[in-house]
Amino acid sequence: MTEHHTVTIDTAKPLILPDAQTVTEVEHYTDKLFRFCVTRPASMRFRSGEFVMIGLMGDPHPKTGRQKPLLRAYSIASPAWDETLQFYSIKVEDGPLTSKLQYIKVGDQVILRPKPVGTLVHDALTPAKRLWFFSTGTGIAPFASLLREPETYERFDQIILTHTCRNVADLKFGEELITETLRDPLVGEDAKEKLRYYPTTTQEKSDKMGRITNLLEDGTLFLDLDIIDFNPANDRAMVCGSMGLNTDIKRVLGAHGLTEGSNSNPGEFVVEKAFVG
Repeated sequence: MTEHHTVTIDTAKPLILPDAQTVTEVEHYTDKLFRFCVTRPASMRFRSGEFVMIGLMGDPHPKTGRQKPLLRAYSIASPAWDETLQFYSIKVEDGPLTSKLQYIKVGDQVILRPKPVGTLVHDALTPAKRLWFFSTGTGIAPFASLLREPETYERFDQIILTHTCRNVADLKFGEELITETLRDPLVGEDAKEKLRYYPTTTQEKSDKMGRITNLLEDGTLFLDLDIIDFNPANDRAMVCGSMGLNTDIKRVLGAHGLTEGSNSNPGEFVVEKAFVG
């Protein structure tokens, strides 16, 4: 997903690489954003909303010629029942991984360590009637998984996805996600009844502009969605984005009386910290 979570390889121990997975699909949205799909290991199990470590082999060492795997944390953007694994990524020209990853093609190999973890899972939240997904940029990826997960609609009466990006083109992945979810034979009918989508931009002019934190704090978000009963009894939230988003949303949710949860101690909101450096 982002470029901030680095794995340190212990060179004192023999390096055992996980099985490589094959790239099955690649789509570029802008010069900064793309998505790709890879084959799923037959034995891999995960909960919708979790992330895994994926990557490529790094450049050979100038003296020894040895190569090491360069791995980053990526949220799985496909649901737990899907036969392939989808990921949504930024492109960073001088990024250790994405400077190379952005050029992958169908048929190429990527490294995947099939040990999924994460806080953006249903097990970390207590029951309520409404679920909010607050995301910025590629932080929408885990919610792409959860929106196509039947349990999401079994547990909640209403699901609201907010996605904030700088430019209109950056919203395309989210727009495609909503279209696919509404057409999904497994969750489509429930989504038509329960799902609401709230995209905003912060730089380029669009139908709705502004940082989601500001729109939440000043009440514009609730006014636009005709919600008058946001409180700990009714609402649960998941947050994934920049450090600024995470910090601000946590503060606002706390001011409304919601408490943070975890896998071991379910609460009223959870924040994904894996991608923040």
